[in-house]
Amino acid sequence: MIKAKLLLPLLLCGAMEASAGAKQERAIRAMLAAQVTEWNKGNIAGYMNGYWESDSLLFIGSKGPTYGYTATLNRYLKAYPDKDHSGVLTSTITSIQKLSGKYYFVVGRWALARKAGDVSGAYTLLLHKIKGKWVIVTDHSS
Repeated sequence: MIKAKLLLPLLLCGAMEASAGAKQERAIRAMLAAQVTEWNKGNIAGYMNGYWESDSLLFIGSKGPTYGYTATLNRYLKAYPDKDHSGVLTSTITSIQKLSGKYYFVVGRWALARKAGDVSGAYTLLLHKIKGKWVIVTDHSS
């Protein structure tokens, strides 16, 4: 009986932690889905809402690293100047890994169906919870 009384709080703590982790993962998935929605509207600025608005943001693409929110936004605007180039984005998350209560690592695949020619690749994202909001602080897309 005493062992059961000691075990119950541990089980409850584990269940609460799992529930909190599931809530965080749902929030991350919702933010990433909102990015896809904005992209497919042709709203690159709306897509950027998923990124950390900081000079410390790091985006790594095929042409190397880009540092900062504004530089990343300008990179997207130059690479995808119109709907023919931005096309329709699909994103498939293959893994979400909790690193800590404030950091998650996401792995996935992306594809653009577009008039300018279809392209696809993979991505890794480091997400950080800042002021109650999940944002991408590092994006490596290839």
